[in-house]
Amino acid sequence: MEAMQRLFQRRSLHRPSPVGMALSYTMLGTWALVVLFPLYWLLVTSFKLPVDVNMGPFYLPGVDFKPSLHAWEYILVGDLSNDTIRPYINTVIVALTSASLALILGTAAAYGLTRFQYRPRLGAILCFIGCLALAIIAVTLGAPWQIALVVALVLFVILLQTIGKRFQRSLGNRDIAFWLISQRMLPPVAVVIPIYVLFQRLHLLDTRTALIITYLASNLPIVVWLMRDYFQTIPIELEECAAIDGASRYRIFWAIVVPLALPGLVATFLFVLVFAWNEYLLSLFLSSSRAQTLPLTVAAQNATRGPQWWYMSVLILIMIVPVIAMAIALERYIARGLLVGAIKG
Repeated sequence: MEAMQRLFQRRSLHRPSPVGMALSYTMLGTWALVVLFPLYWLLVTSFKLPVDVNMGPFYLPGVDFKPSLHAWEYILVGDLSNDTIRPYINTVIVALTSASLALILGTAAAYGLTRFQYRPRLGAILCFIGCLALAIIAVTLGAPWQIALVVALVLFVILLQTIGKRFQRSLGNRDIAFWLISQRMLPPVAVVIPIYVLFQRLHLLDTRTALIITYLASNLPIVVWLMRDYFQTIPIELEECAAIDGASRYRIFWAIVVPLALPGLVATFLFVLVFAWNEYLLSLFLSSSRAQTLPLTVAAQNATRGPQWWYMSVLILIMIVPVIAMAIALERYIARGLLVGAIKG
């Protein structure tokens, strides 16, 4: 009887009973199997011949079937190598560049929204949006973008000194932050046609530049929102002490704030990198052959040749392994960065 009680008795506050521990490990192991089995199946399928896939399922290489590098050779050095290497390079360049730019610009904007008070007048904002819309319309109708930009700037200065002063209401930091994140709430399919027409007029279709600009604009609100919450957890007293010692604002930011915010920066960077890496809709509209990314290649392979899983498995592994490897390498930062804003004093 006492032995049964010991099995169900909690040893301490942080150590459950033996039965509870066994049950916990069983549930965790089952969930790990559910999560990891699709990855294992992809890896195993990539070493199968078509006959093994069609006659399967086979689970154990060397036991149920003879492993083969047929699919890997076909994708990397065979007939499909040219259709794989270029999209892969495009994906790496576009995703890393757009995510890095979004992190730099978004971090600076988030720090400004956290440490400075902005009071932009509603009239100035409306004038800016109106002039920007007129410039975009002019470029869409065929006007040179240089002329449209100069005219919009001149018109903005004139309206700001006249009509803009009549609107006395001002907005705050919370309004700016909400407006930024609201841009991400809009589904991309609602704006993809205007974006396509704009880049068509700028002669930037099927270029990495168009994809980088679009991905940057799409992921920038996420960086601002996440890093803004993280900066709010950093005590401002540390910056005030450095300022008393004579440190400039830029030195405070780079020497104090950035090292303390490193976990949040890493987690946010990986977050937006995954969004850019897996982006399909914008890449579908803005690229065709030269700037095609890997998600389009996977979809095209499936659409033109049917679900040839031995080839699809190789393409999917090539696409997901770099992100998984980066997540494993940066795990110690991500574990802390995922708690952005979760604990506040």
